[in-house]
Amino acid sequence: MAKYLPLLLALLAVSLSVVLAADSTLQDFCVANPNGQGNGLACKDPKLVEANDFYFSGLHIAGNTTNPAGSKVTPVFAAQLPGLNTLGVSMARIDYAPWGINPPHTHPRATEILTVLDGTLEVGFITSNPENRHFRKVLQKGDVFVFPTGLIHYQRNVGYGNAVAIAALSSQNPGAITIGNAVFGSTPEIASDILVKAFHLDKTTISYLQSKF
Repeated sequence: MAKYLPLLLALLAVSLSVVLAADSTLQDFCVANPNGQGNGLACKDPKLVEANDFYFSGLHIAGNTTNPAGSKVTPVFAAQLPGLNTLGVSMARIDYAPWGINPPHTHPRATEILTVLDGTLEVGFITSNPENRHFRKVLQKGDVFVFPTGLIHYQRNVGYGNAVAIAALSSQNPGAITIGNAVFGSTPEIASDILVKAFHLDKTTISYLQSKF
């Protein structure tokens, strides 16, 4: 074993250097090139970058909540604000009609920290298996709550007026998986017999749920 120790140490050093390099900023910015190809967004030619690449306007505008969930998310991700590309941060405005919800969902690539700007929100998240602990809190204007990376979470407006929140996320492209849409509205759909066993429901009920998504 001793003769392999230098090799193991060298491999460890290389691995650490790769991790540190991945977390380091190697240039001032990498404004997203909308015509780029591949995994992620390629950098726009720095000579063509301008102030508007780092600018977004519109978070003062209330989102349209006339939908079944009674909420609207206005994202400010790298797709909307190219200057966010590679910076590891983003944000969103969330509007809620009275008793509207932001349905249970996850962000596979980001932690979320939510600040209530107006109204009263019930928020919560569920931990991973096997405990599946449910952490729930009612928030008032000015309150802040954090949803850990990848965990299922939700918000509900428990007031009789509109509510507004701002979410900050630890990725320029956090992604979102809404649980109901993913399970019952996938394309192609999950076989109904799998869902029957998974949710302990009959096939008629599963078919009904699939028709809703």
